[in-house]
Amino acid sequence: QVQLVESGGGLVQAGGSLRLSCAASGRTFSSYAMGWFRQAPGKEREFVAAIIWSDSTTYYTDSVKGRFTISRDAAKNTLYLQMNSLKPEDTAVYYCTADPTPWTARFLVAGTWPGGNYWGKGTLVTVSS
Repeated sequence: QVQLVESGGGLVQAGGSLRLSCAASGRTFSSYAMGWFRQAPGKEREFVAAIIWSDSTTYYTDSVKGRFTISRDAAKNTLYLQMNSLKPEDTAVYYCTADPTPWTARFLVAGTWPGGNYWGKGTLVTVSS
């Protein structure tokens, strides 16, 4: 049973930074893709960033490129999202997801990855103007 637990959310002023963490347990993630989605109030959940665990290939939605960095620590089974130059429109609940399927990269390249089989409960990020 895979468990994902996010942490690191909070209140920050526009222009500030936060680092989200996602502690993963229950499986070996060497063949997984993992990523972050977010859901703002009144909006649908949207893709933010993803990483292929085995080779660290990364993918980002256009609105966060150059500001957010996704990374992972294999020894700690932990996924990170470093968020810099935060904007009020980044305010959302951020969710960690894990996907064990081997063809996930095709969906990431196409921009159509819906997330994996496993999801955390989310962590709230609020950016004040």
